[in-house]
Amino acid sequence: MILQGLDLMEKDGFTKLKNKKVGLVINYSLVNKNMEDGIEIMLKNGVDIRKIFTPEHGLYGLADGVEYSDQIHPLYNIPIISLYGKHKKPTQEMLEDIDILVYDIQDVGLRFYTFIYTLANTIISAQENSKKIIILDRINPLGRIVFGSRIKKEYSTFVGGYELPLRYGLTPGELAKYYKKYLDLDLDLEIIPIEGWKGESFENTKLKWNIPSPSLPTFDCTLAYSGTCLIEGTNVSEGRGTPKPFCFVGAPWIDENILYKFIKEKFPYLILRKRYFIPNSSKYQGELCKGIEFFPEIKDNFTIVAIEIIRHLIQQKEEFEFRKYIDKGSQTQRDHIENLLGEDKKIFFENNDTYLNELYKSSQDFIDFCEDILLYGGLKLWKV
Repeated sequence: MILQGLDLMEKDGFTKLKNKKVGLVINYSLVNKNMEDGIEIMLKNGVDIRKIFTPEHGLYGLADGVEYSDQIHPLYNIPIISLYGKHKKPTQEMLEDIDILVYDIQDVGLRFYTFIYTLANTIISAQENSKKIIILDRINPLGRIVFGSRIKKEYSTFVGGYELPLRYGLTPGELAKYYKKYLDLDLDLEIIPIEGWKGESFENTKLKWNIPSPSLPTFDCTLAYSGTCLIEGTNVSEGRGTPKPFCFVGAPWIDENILYKFIKEKFPYLILRKRYFIPNSSKYQGELCKGIEFFPEIKDNFTIVAIEIIRHLIQQKEEFEFRKYIDKGSQTQRDHIENLLGEDKKIFFENNDTYLNELYKSSQDFIDFCEDILLYGGLKLWKV
């Protein structure tokens, strides 16, 4: 049985939080092994929760990119502080009545996931305000695989930074240790590690799928998201607003037969079908899109798949274009496709052994840097 950080703290009766004024940095993924609500469990065990800090999507699962304001928990009357609005990290004033911060948010192990930058900002704020922070660790559902070159500092945004590779293989606890080392922080950091996890990906555990965000309702969607999120920076639908976000790819102007043939010839091992779909939100809302549906498996490298789709459409379709920003209407500018890819954008134009070797070298540099912060065995470089 795998016991994650919250399970172990519950088993211990939350001893480490007794007689402390606690600030939780959480979202709806704060549940134990039986999928019971973590806030309720803590309160029943006498934990003094003074404030709840929440990242993108808030505590209830708002749509992607929607900023929101502070509020009060409707049942527990605890202040809920937005870290995805006016403030992206806890301020000194917010932490004045807090003794200890506790972070527990399910991650997916990909550098364009905003939760990991909320983690970084929380750690920085804890250091600046001399607060201890405890990370209740959770598995990385994608396992220990590392892939993609490290994003350069000049590309840093809230969906890519800290020289992380696209897929980094760390848990939230290890990522906190990475930030501490990378930023050279003098920080009182404690990790409550996972018990019984050896680095396997989600489908090889007996855990329930703990939905990390509204557009990742299944593990299949998360596997596809590791690559098809890059398509979000184009005028092609990546499936948001459909029953299977990131598993659907298409547009009204795409010929699904040509795209299907290209993908099957390029990646004969992939399981996919031709698919018509109508998004109920996001790009092409209410319009008929023609494209494909993926049925992902853990062995599939969707980063390479997505990049090859983009390269193919660049060559085949005059209608294809990059969008300057993923969400033009948001007050927070979302990341440009080149920022998402970092130096990986070269693969649009040159898919050769020299480039792949450079990518592998960058990934290996990250693995080497992380060697002394790992809690669950080594990281593995994914070669295609």
